Amino acid sequence: MKIKWALNKKRGNFRPTLRYVITLEDFEKSLAMDAVSVRSTIPRINDSSRTWCLPGCDERHPDWKPTGFHRLSVPYFKTGISEDFIRLPFRESGEYPEIEYSFSLLRERYETVVAETYRWGPIREERELGLTEETREKIAATLTARKMLAIAGVRTG
Repeated sequence: MKIKWALNKKRGNFRPTLRYVITLEDFEKSLAMDAVSVRSTIPRINDSSRTWCLPGCDERHPDWKPTGFHRLSVPYFKTGISEDFIRLPFRESGEYPEIEYSFSLLRERYETVVAETYRWGPIREERELGLTEETREKIAATLTARKMLAIAGVRTG
């Protein structure tokens, strides 16, 4: 699995955006794994559709506390890729260490599931069942009798 992300913010009171792409490698897709997701440490913001945040408002208010956190998920194995974006809270520092931390959590959880799933190796088994010896003996007696009657010219049903 590869995770690529970019953090962008315009100058001024604009909120930054996190855009990311998660791509599964072919061998990971071939495992048909169940979806893996984690609760990140990336905070949800109020009115995330609004691209800006003025001083003293929302996340820029001194008493602001996040009410929730984003979930990050590995893409569905059939598609193998997911792209998304998250609008982040405005920060004076411009630092967002929770991004790498959260993607690391996702990777760690995913790698655990990959290792567990990989243990279940492929199976190829071919077998055959035929008639039992007892049934063969019963049938053989009847077939032999019919052949002898046929040789003698007697018709059987």
